[in-house]
Amino acid sequence: MTYRSRLLGAAGVCALAVLGANPAYAAGTTAGSTITNTVSVTFTVNSIAQTGTSASDTLTVDRKINLTVAEVGSTTTTVTPGATNQVTTFTVVNTSNAPLDLALSAAQQVGGSGAHSNTDSFDVTNVRIFRDVNNNGIYDSGTDTAVTYLDEVAADASVQVIVVSDVPLGQANGAVAAVTLTATGREAGGAGSMGAALVQTTGANTAGMDTVFADGAGAGDSLRDASFAAKDDYTISAATLSAIKSSRIISDPINGGTNPKMIPGATIQYCIAISNASGSATANLVAVSDPIPTNLTYDTAFGVRTGGTATIVSGVATCANDTTGTGSVASNTVSGTLPSVAGGETKTVVFQATIN
Repeated sequence: MTYRSRLLGAAGVCALAVLGANPAYAAGTTAGSTITNTVSVTFTVNSIAQTGTSASDTLTVDRKINLTVAEVGSTTTTVTPGATNQVTTFTVVNTSNAPLDLALSAAQQVGGSGAHSNTDSFDVTNVRIFRDVNNNGIYDSGTDTAVTYLDEVAADASVQVIVVSDVPLGQANGAVAAVTLTATGREAGGAGSMGAALVQTTGANTAGMDTVFADGAGAGDSLRDASFAAKDDYTISAATLSAIKSSRIISDPINGGTNPKMIPGATIQYCIAISNASGSATANLVAVSDPIPTNLTYDTAFGVRTGGTATIVSGVATCANDTTGTGSVASNTVSGTLPSVAGGETKTVVFQATIN
């Protein structure tokens, strides 16, 4: 090896060392960007500097498609039967290195596990998707915008989305309706229109901007399919009321209060016990209405007494003498209102009548 060739070899090693020392760019470089890297080579011959050389390389950053959807919070949405415009909230994030349109869909689950260690058992109705314009997690009519896709979402940008539904009447306490929100990446098609479906580049890397799907598997979607899904659910909080009506004889005109019998002129006490199952939501303004048969005469002296407790044995209710409120009678119908009956609680309405 000549002296000159040894020098050139050393210069080549130095140039490679310089190339290897260049720092790598972070994994968020914008798709379509070009990265140019230039190497310079200098050398001397007999201590005299010679004309050097250089070489450049330019590459195009490919498009990495990635997105996530996640429910906001970690608990179910508690709803009441018959409630409208009930909200579950999600955050949709474009974690790609390019802007995307994101198509949205909300699907009802048919049985199976919900989002919070529960089981889907009913469907909500009138399911809609809105962009939560003010990010307050509440449906604001006239403010939040109904959407089927998110337009021109920038790389690393997040958007809060709400799924709004109505809850049918008649659902049992604890029933669950699971809803899945899916976002699917689309081409950024320009403001005001949803772009075309994304197509992943197949085969070897090209000189242009290739497309690579890099998304994970969500709640029901597949790995690397340019989509991501997440679940949330609605759980019913309802009152579960039951009523028992029992009667007992107080006295009759022959025997008085000693072993009285159900003969004309006898006084009967009616005990109406309203119970709310344990774990149920509190029932408010519970109205009781009981028409009096024509062969009974309402006892005005005793009146209608409300708000007491009762003992229930084998389906028979015995009201305690601890009432706190009063009811009324009109058109031969007894009425009483219980301000509230909490879960696991029993409240009563009591009145008396005489057999004609």
